[in-house]
Amino acid sequence: MKYSFSYLIKIQFLGFRFSGWQKQTNVKTLHEMVDKTLSFVFEDVRWKTIGIGRTDAKVSANCYYVQLFVDEVIGENHFLKSFNRNTLSDIKAISVQIAETSFNLINASKIKEYHYYFSNSEKNHPFAAPLIVNVEENLDIELMKKGAKLFEGEHYFHKYCTKPSEQTVFKRTINTCEIVENNILTANFFPAKSYILKVKGKGFLRYQIRLMMATLFELGKRNFTIQYIEDSLKEDNDRGFMRNIAPASGLQLYDVEFLDL
Repeated sequence: MKYSFSYLIKIQFLGFRFSGWQKQTNVKTLHEMVDKTLSFVFEDVRWKTIGIGRTDAKVSANCYYVQLFVDEVIGENHFLKSFNRNTLSDIKAISVQIAETSFNLINASKIKEYHYYFSNSEKNHPFAAPLIVNVEENLDIELMKKGAKLFEGEHYFHKYCTKPSEQTVFKRTINTCEIVENNILTANFFPAKSYILKVKGKGFLRYQIRLMMATLFELGKRNFTIQYIEDSLKEDNDRGFMRNIAPASGLQLYDVEFLDL
């Protein structure tokens, strides 16, 4: 049975205490918490939700979309106040917009921008742990910046994926990939200098960005070379998976741009 109305809810969340978005047995997930919140917002009204995609455990989002199907009209201000009053402090609803009930949030054409935050210094203050990953070994940041640019364009990402299915498409396009100094997340307990790996594209494989980040860490330590990364992106690469994966806590879904909304 179809629902009468559809809305896109933009939310933010700190993922450090959660086992990702997708509902699972015996663990705390973001989808579960969002639905529990909505059970207090709505009374005697039929509704359901879907998320824009999965996130790994501990991954955060500055911008994440939930599609709400519901049988009554909702007012933005009232809904946002009610949602934010009833949800956990880790989650915040930012905006609500109406969408066609035929709109498919998961399959809609979109550009996602991910950020990975890291520092290269003495061990960070513990309060920074949910957001910034620290590498105490010396990193050649300038070499890492050159390595990051190699991921731009159309490449074969067999080596930057875990547990692919037979239908997995490894040929992907990354619009932009760069390492810049962090001036977005700031706090008095953050290290004096930190960095962001910024990656934009239409779609990413499981663990792709964390595997890319781990590879760039190895490049920065001079365990890998620029040539190694170039070869890893070719169609005839050995297709063996990268062994190292960067911690999830540094990864953040920063922005989502819908191309046909």
